Amino acid sequence: MSFLADAQAVLTGAIARLTVHYGRDRVFAGGDLPGPRRLKVPTRHGRVRCEVYTDPHRTDPAPVHVHLHGGAFLMRYPRMDDFWCRYLVAEAGVTVVNVDYDIAPRRRYPVAQEQAHDVLAWVQRYGDWDRSRLTVSGFSAGGNLAASACLQAADLGTPLPRLQLLGVPSLDVSTTDKPAPSGAMISPAVIDLVRKTYFRDADRRTEPYASPLLATSLAGQAPAFVVTASRDRLRAEAVAYVARLQDAGVPVEHLDLVGRDHYFLDGPAEDARRVMQTMATAVANA
Repeated sequence: MSFLADAQAVLTGAIARLTVHYGRDRVFAGGDLPGPRRLKVPTRHGRVRCEVYTDPHRTDPAPVHVHLHGGAFLMRYPRMDDFWCRYLVAEAGVTVVNVDYDIAPRRRYPVAQEQAHDVLAWVQRYGDWDRSRLTVSGFSAGGNLAASACLQAADLGTPLPRLQLLGVPSLDVSTTDKPAPSGAMISPAVIDLVRKTYFRDADRRTEPYASPLLATSLAGQAPAFVVTASRDRLRAEAVAYVARLQDAGVPVEHLDLVGRDHYFLDGPAEDARRVMQTMATAVANA
């Protein structure tokens, strides 16, 4: 059974470039920027490739933003969020470090989570950007990694980012009981596959770095901006995370998109543009 799950994970990752296309018509700003340069960052699990997006016309060091793409811990395809990285450079005035973290089945939990933290920590110490002004974002699985990186930073004494922007994040991998409307994009089968491959060790799925929602305390965490979608199977855990952050006294904003599913930027282009502008403004303000 585990062999079949791993084989399916390999296939899912291999065809990501062909199947993931939601951002191709969402390049609302930054389309004229040059392609990203590649950078390799040392981590506990080897050197991690990152793609760095910059404004070539800027002469002073820009604030820096670390982004972690989605893909169910099965897709190693950071370019799926190329549209978002370009938008942030153009609209928020930041340099973006887009992280190409490791995935299942080659690597399993906690590798990607620890890579996410280590890149965040490295970016705060090195690079030609303004290292004192750091934010982080993650979509879906990347939202899990961003939240986990912030939890690790608090535990390890790494300076926290000024903002953690979590888009439709996965925040509790300990259970498959995730009710959703009929036809929801994320199926129970996908959740089961993620658990069988990346989070294979069932005893570790409740660890806070795997399931940030289950952290003992969220006090002192980085300020957050959380985006949820009303039809998303992961919505309930993200809403619960917002409540826990609020209870812990952490500044948090919550944008809940009515009628949207896990691909929360689908739908009318102007609606997507407004959501992206709201998120970029949060980053710029931070």
